[in-house]
Amino acid sequence: MKRWMIVLVAYGLAGTAALVVLQKMDGRGYHPLLEVLIADIVATCVVFGFSMFSNNSSIYDPYWSVAPIVIAMWFATDLDANAPGIRQGCVLALTFAWGARLTYNWSRHWKSLEQEDWRYVNIRDQTKLMYWPASFLGIHLFPTLMTFLGCAPMWYALSSGTRDFGVIDVAAVVVTATAIVIETLADRQLYDFVESKPEQGTILNTGLWAWSRHPNYFGEMMFWWGIALFGIAAAPGIMWQLAGAIAITVMFISVSLPMIEKRMRARRTGWDAYAKKVSILVPMPPKSETP
Repeated sequence: MKRWMIVLVAYGLAGTAALVVLQKMDGRGYHPLLEVLIADIVATCVVFGFSMFSNNSSIYDPYWSVAPIVIAMWFATDLDANAPGIRQGCVLALTFAWGARLTYNWSRHWKSLEQEDWRYVNIRDQTKLMYWPASFLGIHLFPTLMTFLGCAPMWYALSSGTRDFGVIDVAAVVVTATAIVIETLADRQLYDFVESKPEQGTILNTGLWAWSRHPNYFGEMMFWWGIALFGIAAAPGIMWQLAGAIAITVMFISVSLPMIEKRMRARRTGWDAYAKKVSILVPMPPKSETP
């Protein structure tokens, strides 16, 4: 119960601080994206303070899934009268479905204030006295900036883009909805596997996990490409909107995947044999056994 009180207070104060910043900057001629970025960083600093207070950086974990919902809702309050409502409805509904599902998935895995993400524990062990500066920069600020880049196309999709709903929007709906389905199935299968308390070293190699070693990561990357497509559909000439999806994809491929692969190889019996048969990311039929 204590952990939920800390999280609720932390995010309530973070949201309040962000709202104050947005109101103070309103009408002063700043671009809405800059306003949201500054408010986003201020909110992150508030959450970081609670991470330090609780001595647990996992207080920040739901920020990744909560912030995009709030950002989308804020952008939607500044809707251009000529923008097609169907695009706004799709973006808001899909973002809420993605964020609510991911936040719920985090909540059922985080059991107590004594539990901290294993990656943060590794960083703590490596940085020692410099842990909190490292935590602020690497665990809090960096993901916030990545998430902001991923959300930036929402400004065009929800507020300023006036192009009619079209084929690219349909593709964005398909990509984003498919991503949510993949993540939902992958996380459900992983949760059931963990709850079944398998023997130590057992590999989850059924369901989506028989086709991809990390289908949850694949779904997460797909979601951000779908959001980018919505932005391109609304304002096709602004190609930098792809920057967020590209950055998040690079982050997963160059940092997250090597880290989890190293951990699985050390903890799971037969991981190398499994890796030879099953795609690391994009789901596809496993390779057949060679005689």
